[in-house]
Amino acid sequence: MTLSSILSLGAFLAIVLAVASTGILFKPGTWYNGLAKPSWTPPNLAFPIVWTILYVLIAVSGWRIYEAVGLAPLPFAIFALQLALNAAWSWLFFGLRRADLAFADILALGAAILANIAVFAPIDAVAAWLLVPYLAWVCLAAGLNRSVWRRNPGAFAAG
Repeated sequence: MTLSSILSLGAFLAIVLAVASTGILFKPGTWYNGLAKPSWTPPNLAFPIVWTILYVLIAVSGWRIYEAVGLAPLPFAIFALQLALNAAWSWLFFGLRRADLAFADILALGAAILANIAVFAPIDAVAAWLLVPYLAWVCLAAGLNRSVWRRNPGAFAAG
């Protein structure tokens, strides 16, 4: 691996770390812990572990595409969109306590990840497959978002 490749991988990790920081800024806290949740809710410890792994996979996926084709407009426009939607979710759900907006955001996020997989696949199949666990987790998170929202109608800000 060349120095240039190492530096570009570092840049992708830094970009994804910036996105991940919204989860640090807008934490679940006592309010979330007091909400009714479905029995299939993953344990609290699972979230930081899973997200750490997923963020590394997202960064490596983007980096592989960059290494293959540079900053190709369409793949990286979609990549940036899914990162922006990802960053917005914690702010919407935990910061604003707007489960309705967070649910709309996470549905759009899932669609953006699917589009990202579709545009990455012809360029680098490995890069596309690296996003599949992310899509699966976001689908689970969307179901959890909806379930928590429906179980706790008075706990969220009015739309």
